[in-house]
Amino acid sequence: MTRNKIIFIIVLLLLSSFFIVTTCYRNGGQARKALPAGMHGVMVDEVVQTSNYTYLKVDENNSKIWIAVVRCEAKPGDSLYYTMAFEMKNFVSKELSRTFPSVFFVQDPSSKLPAAKVPEKLTPKKAEAVRKTEIHVGQPQGGISIGDLYKDPGSCSGKQVIIRGTVVKLNTQIMGKNWIHIQDGTEFGGKFDLTITTKDSIAVNKTATFKGTITLNKDFGYGYLYDVLMEDASTSDIK
Repeated sequence: MTRNKIIFIIVLLLLSSFFIVTTCYRNGGQARKALPAGMHGVMVDEVVQTSNYTYLKVDENNSKIWIAVVRCEAKPGDSLYYTMAFEMKNFVSKELSRTFPSVFFVQDPSSKLPAAKVPEKLTPKKAEAVRKTEIHVGQPQGGISIGDLYKDPGSCSGKQVIIRGTVVKLNTQIMGKNWIHIQDGTEFGGKFDLTITTKDSIAVNKTATFKGTITLNKDFGYGYLYDVLMEDASTSDIK
């Protein structure tokens, strides 16, 4: 084999290697290999903006899925990384007048590859990072306190209860509901915060009476496990 033929073959091999590496990078192949355990890496294909959320059609391992993040600027070709998300099937966006067969609500999106982080089963307190607040709310007529609920949650499982408390944290329109954290100044076993889902509107720092059904050990997946959850609550006597 002549020297020129050898040089020609080497050039071809180098060009082929460059093409393969470039293709892997563009479709996320290289990024996937470098991802730590529990980390998702996706590339944005389509962006749909709403007033509160940004819906993204993304490619993950050559599969197309929809994810939703708190409204942000994004464009096709962007890379996104996350570890925490929960799936909602047949999710209806009233603002878009559209039903998504499946959409993952991402809690920790990042445009840069974060440090390794494996999702774990979280209590509501850890999942939402809610701090204890100096609040003193009287027990409503016919109701119980948060401390009483945590003292004997089994007796309330599947039943409607009434609790009065002050809103300390609010996440709106997740899975078609508002997610509220309330405290009333009582606690048991270090638990002082109650998560409530409701379609009613109420602002942070407002005090209200909530009536809803108590569910125990509600697991939404991806680390969102609630030991005690009040679902589909109605609100009254808001101050």
